[in-house]
Amino acid sequence: MIRRRWLAIGGVTLIALLLVIGIAGCTGPATLPSVSQAPLRMNLGSQQEGVWVNGQGEVTVVPDVASVSVGVSVQRSSVAEAQSLAAEAMNKVMTALTDNKVEEKDIQTQQFSIQQVTRWDEKNQQEVVLGYRVTNTVGAKLRDIPKVGNIIDAVAVAGGDVVRINGISFAVDDPTVYYKEAREKAMADAEAKAKQLTELADVVLDKPTFISESTQSFYPGPVFKEGLAGAPAAMPTPISPGEQKIVLNVQVVYAIR
Repeated sequence: MIRRRWLAIGGVTLIALLLVIGIAGCTGPATLPSVSQAPLRMNLGSQQEGVWVNGQGEVTVVPDVASVSVGVSVQRSSVAEAQSLAAEAMNKVMTALTDNKVEEKDIQTQQFSIQQVTRWDEKNQQEVVLGYRVTNTVGAKLRDIPKVGNIIDAVAVAGGDVVRINGISFAVDDPTVYYKEAREKAMADAEAKAKQLTELADVVLDKPTFISESTQSFYPGPVFKEGLAGAPAAMPTPISPGEQKIVLNVQVVYAIR
């Protein structure tokens, strides 16, 4: 019974297949598009076209903010004693900063650590604990450049022998306007180079098709001072911000006609 049913179905399928072949024969052979009939378009990539140039714009500016790293370091026989003295010294440092109109928002803790101080005992072949060192460091942004030397002296006196001034660096607080000027110079430099190249190649310069930029800033090296303490100096510590360069580079691709 099952075998006859499959034979019946197979016969119907075969008849339908023959009908399709017959109709196809009447309408003519089916044609497939040959490869040669389809248009062949090759894109070698726009990266190989046009004029590629680099432009540079440079602006020299005078820094308007100074960043100083100030810390205290205290070593005593016990953690409690070292921590207490370090906290007292740091409070005096913070007060010296705020008394000189450094805003609290411009003062930020950079590091706090408690370390065991040891030495190696050759005789007994073991480490001997000498005490504990507590270090507390803050970074302060000083916005009044002419008073930076005075502020450093005030901090040194306030912190006493345990104060550490780890370094001073200078920057421009808002370089946006200088980057704009450097960008204009960089684009003008790129366009001048592109025009010269197209004139030499006897082609016509068209609009840019690609632009990218990168920036650089050259800051004066940090000034390091350590262990400033004692009575105020007769003259303030001389601090000079110098100048810094803001450099902006652009890469521009121009189309040619």
